[in-house]
Amino acid sequence: MGNIDKRNRLDEAPFSYKVTKNNTILINYNGKQVKILKDKDAEKILEKIKIADDEKEVQLILAKITGNFKRGNERNVNSKNM
Repeated sequence: MGNIDKRNRLDEAPFSYKVTKNNTILINYNGKQVKILKDKDAEKILEKIKIADDEKEVQLILAKITGNFKRGNERNVNSKNM
């Protein structure tokens, strides 16, 4: 896993998740909801999380499922160009 998280951002544990009563997974990044998983997708991720060795591996699983949405080139909502 050394090559995957070169800047050690997953050490800060930016991702969290919550499982609802009907096995829907709500994934948060820095406290903001970024993804909802249901049905078979949710089951697959829960299985991966159960067999994860440590918290950093859980963070990596959550980062991969949310996609690469943090590249540093996102526009701010309050941008003057909009």
